[in-house]
Amino acid sequence: MNFPERFANLPAYAFPRLRALLDHHAPGGAVVHMTIGEPKHQFPQWVTDVIVEKAAGFNNYPPNDGSDELRGAMATWIFGRYGVTMDPTTQIMALNGTREGLYNAAMALCPEAKNGQKPAILIPNPFYQVYMVASLSVAAEPVFLSATEDTGHLPDYESLPAELLDRTAIAYICSPANPQGAVADRAYWQRLIALAEKHDFCIFADECYSEIYRDEAPIGALTVAQEMGADPDRVVLFNSLSKRSNLPGLRSGLIASGAENIKRIKQLRAYSGAPLPGPLQAAAAKVWLDEAHVVENRGLYVEKYKVADEVFAGLEGYVSPSAGFFLWLPVPDGEAAALKLWQEAGVRVLPGAYLAQGEGDENPGKGYIRVALVASAEVTREALTKLRRCLSDN
Repeated sequence: MNFPERFANLPAYAFPRLRALLDHHAPGGAVVHMTIGEPKHQFPQWVTDVIVEKAAGFNNYPPNDGSDELRGAMATWIFGRYGVTMDPTTQIMALNGTREGLYNAAMALCPEAKNGQKPAILIPNPFYQVYMVASLSVAAEPVFLSATEDTGHLPDYESLPAELLDRTAIAYICSPANPQGAVADRAYWQRLIALAEKHDFCIFADECYSEIYRDEAPIGALTVAQEMGADPDRVVLFNSLSKRSNLPGLRSGLIASGAENIKRIKQLRAYSGAPLPGPLQAAAAKVWLDEAHVVENRGLYVEKYKVADEVFAGLEGYVSPSAGFFLWLPVPDGEAAALKLWQEAGVRVLPGAYLAQGEGDENPGKGYIRVALVASAEVTREALTKLRRCLSDN
């Protein structure tokens, strides 16, 4: 059989690589998982009641774009959160988790050529892995920009040559950033949107961690785009209930943009999408409209920020995250540190290099480990204390 070559050079995904690194070694203590960003806080208890109440809906095919109720709830949330009015019929679509949307939006919106050349898709490095595979799927050139301490852990798209920007079709940006927790402020969004307007490319704003922060809510791309009077199709927003509401298994994501973008994405999804079952859409609609549980959830993460700040006080290179629920800890070598933590303490973390592209020292994640603060504050304190003690033994 003949097989396509376009994915032949994909590296192993981060978590199979981690298993290959750790699983043939015995853990050095009670196992604590701090690798995957899977929230463990309690979700609203009434979610189950809604699903049971609407269970008869499992007997019907669900609406592909999301029910009127769900899209209306998403529009209400967007207005309350970003101050932007979106038409729930033409500018919003429900997703089966944001990863689906981040992939399919590139499939629907990336042209075959840009200014007569192969299109480029800009990607922060480290990055969420779906950005890269989406780029390869549309035969675009993925261009990785290191997001390091020198750039404030956000990519510096303004530093790119005009020739590259002129053939750029899409720029992915995650704010708050995964894994660094850096937040794009108003000035950053203004510069990026102005650049996109000048060179005519689309911004894919992945804001899945936007509701986990310390004091002030991160400003969103849609807010700034509206302030600037940008083309409504210039920004595509992605968000979900996974982190905001501790419901990663509900798979309720949203995509919002200008009517032309959404029209094209809807057309593709009509052929290839997998919508949420009706009872889950009904539950998601109510969750998008409820903020009380979000405030409570955010408070639990703020408590864990404080725990991390106490445990790592005085540690050279430690940066307390502004938002999100990851620590991006500097170490001499991420793989070596992850293996040591597993063998000596039973703490499972992810080497930063597994989230980035580049060989050896060219990989901006090599000197880091990503630590997910998803467990309780008590478990987090115990694990972080073990982590610091173990790494300090070097």
